[in-house]
Amino acid sequence: MTKATARKGASADPAAEDRAAASGTRTGSPSGRHDLLTRLRGLAPSLVPSKRRVAACILRDPATVAAQTITELARAAQTSETTVLRLCHELGLQGYRDLRVALATESGREQERADGKRTVGGDIGRDDDLDAIIDTITYHDRQAIADTARILDRAAMAEAVRLTSAARRIDIVGVGASAVIALDLQQKLHRIGLIAYAWHDTHAALTAAALLGPDDVAIGVSHTGATLDTVDAIGEAAARGAHTIALTSAPHSPLAGVADVLLTTAGRETTFRSGATASRIAALSVVDVLFAAVAQRNYDRAISALEITRRAVVSRRADIDEGPWEEDRT
Repeated sequence: MTKATARKGASADPAAEDRAAASGTRTGSPSGRHDLLTRLRGLAPSLVPSKRRVAACILRDPATVAAQTITELARAAQTSETTVLRLCHELGLQGYRDLRVALATESGREQERADGKRTVGGDIGRDDDLDAIIDTITYHDRQAIADTARILDRAAMAEAVRLTSAARRIDIVGVGASAVIALDLQQKLHRIGLIAYAWHDTHAALTAAALLGPDDVAIGVSHTGATLDTVDAIGEAAARGAHTIALTSAPHSPLAGVADVLLTTAGRETTFRSGATASRIAALSVVDVLFAAVAQRNYDRAISALEITRRAVVSRRADIDEGPWEEDRT
């Protein structure tokens, strides 16, 4: 597996996109100080254990950490004050005071988003009733989509749209729960007339990637960005000169490292859904945006293809008005 040697830039302007593509910069790298908690969730899996413990303390109760001294946080995370400061710097903050201010602001903002119905960061408890479970799941799912919309790099998405629209062939790789996302994107692109394949078997993905070239695009989907099946397939595609796109919640992951364009999602998991549900819903929302933007770029062709494919399957739908399950209204 070889990492892509060139990085493609992006801009909403097509001419600027082409100039940026020649500049050798990767599109979608995280930056800025907005949505600190969302960025920390994405960064946490790639942190060393000591920093990860600090991150866990912050994410578990940001409002409490906002009121703590650096010594208190270091003690709670069983690490040193120096480690806490290093995490602050990794988040783009000048020091611990900036972290406390940002956490106070964001924890207040997140509490408002919760509509006062439950504690921010709340999880499913052993004794929760069904209403509490429904509130928890739907809250986390809504927040995953809202957080993703806020952090989604517009330039990276514009570049992904440009590359996908112009591709001779699009290969999408995802295994496990990510296979559902890969299949959804493949079906959407295929319906508007683009040649797209979804791979969830490692050998099939690698052999397909080995046949790609400079006119093709390979998209890797992985919540953690560390699934070797996906990382290796995208790396193989990059080695063959294909353009590569990563869809992940981990901006510093191995998958992000081998991709030309990075589309970052945000997801909050609960007790029984680690890496499987909120993250999937966030990724599916990005897939919908990518598909809609690609279709819009070739509007008339997309509308025509959707109508043709709709007519091809309309006879496979049952006539509800005449179905045997229809209630007798006489």
